[in-house]
Amino acid sequence: MQQHDSRAVGLAWLGLLVASLFWAGNALVARAFHDAIPPFSLAFWRWTLALAILLPFVARPMWEHRAALRHAGWRLVLVAALGISTYSVLLYFAARTTVAINLTLLNTCLPLATFIGAGLLLNEWPPRRAWLGMLVATFGLLVLIAQGRLAQLAALSFNPGDLIMLLAVVDWALYTLLLRRWAPYFQLPPLVLLGALVSCGVPILLPFYLMELASGQRFELSVDNLAAIGYTGVAASLLAYLLWNQGIRVLGVAKAVLTNYLMPVFTALLAYFLLGEGLQAYHWAGGALIFSGLILATRPSFR
Repeated sequence: MQQHDSRAVGLAWLGLLVASLFWAGNALVARAFHDAIPPFSLAFWRWTLALAILLPFVARPMWEHRAALRHAGWRLVLVAALGISTYSVLLYFAARTTVAINLTLLNTCLPLATFIGAGLLLNEWPPRRAWLGMLVATFGLLVLIAQGRLAQLAALSFNPGDLIMLLAVVDWALYTLLLRRWAPYFQLPPLVLLGALVSCGVPILLPFYLMELASGQRFELSVDNLAAIGYTGVAASLLAYLLWNQGIRVLGVAKAVLTNYLMPVFTALLAYFLLGEGLQAYHWAGGALIFSGLILATRPSFR
């Protein structure tokens, strides 16, 4: 039994790392296509594609679990509105006025927001070791932001997109915490839960997408645009959300959210491989500190 539990924990950590990698890619896509695809359009078609892929697999199981879904009721709708609809739109609006690395750097505020929220909403205050690990990871994050130079921190400036991204972080923290708080209402297979969340989230997005169309904002049906929607719909939606929800279920909120510190590292790596941007010494130093903080915060305590 212990070996089985260890395997489940290991897979949960691996899944969270992959989810963070996919979301780092999502930030790059959001920034790269902010002029080509309007925000409500990208959010709506991202989740519509995800729902179209999901439905053949979850329609029958959702019907079989209809009593449990009815029991979840408004809680399911609220969680879907936060995690599926609102977060996506805030991210894509933020991407219009800030760069991809800022999106992922600001997303690393999530552990602090969630640590405090977990204590207030769930009465699950993280141990002191987790706070210490978070401080180490935050120091690594500052090394990345400052590019190894203290003067860079003094010159740091924020714009409207950064503030919108902070709202998105609060929104995601609430999604994560409520998913945990209302876990007894969401005792469903992972695919069924995701299918139910997306089924609630897409109709919420629809009127806003229609208003965007009415205002004359449209996107071209080009290969690049469709590929961007495909990536966000499959990797950043279906796969990442499944892995995230499972990580929350197995590891709890406090541990799972710490993997968000890796998003700037993954963004830097993706920029290196996809955009040809070189990796500097501060990337390695900041990444090493972030990994060290994660290990410190999540390792089992010694007796």
